[in-house]
Amino acid sequence: MSRSIKLTVPSYVVLGLVDAIGEATPYDMKRLAALSLDHFRSVRHAQLYSEPERLTEAGYLKVRAEQTGRRRKHYSLTPLGTEALKLWLAEPSDPITELRDEGLLKIFFGADPQRVAHEQLDSHIQRLAEFEKLLEQSSQFMTPGQRIALRGGIRNERFWIEMLESMISGELNGDL
Repeated sequence: MSRSIKLTVPSYVVLGLVDAIGEATPYDMKRLAALSLDHFRSVRHAQLYSEPERLTEAGYLKVRAEQTGRRRKHYSLTPLGTEALKLWLAEPSDPITELRDEGLLKIFFGADPQRVAHEQLDSHIQRLAEFEKLLEQSSQFMTPGQRIALRGGIRNERFWIEMLESMISGELNGDL
């Protein structure tokens, strides 16, 4: 059955994950997202279970259901899904990245910048180490786009570490 639906970013995430895997269960998509794109674009795990159904009803995915055992559903792209993903990849991206950082929001409303920076610094140092280890150990298995995204994540973590250290030292203090 095919019906017209509005495709959203989570729709394209599902299409992209299925494309990357070939045939995927929602659990397969969740695992791949956790290892890769969750580092720069999170998607709610519930969406990885509900969105494939919606995309299947609209004709973007086809489903193969196991008849025995766990009765998992395995999704694969249809020609319509492949074309939708291809068109989305060719569209211009939103030129402005939305910054959603709770620490900055708290500082904006009056929290102590040094306290917030101390709270966040170790997490950014740890994530940077994870990204650098991933690049060192797995880069040969990544697509060029995946390596670019990972290097972007590394640069982003370095930026945050530098900024947080500047807040802790008092160098970045809100003065003009």
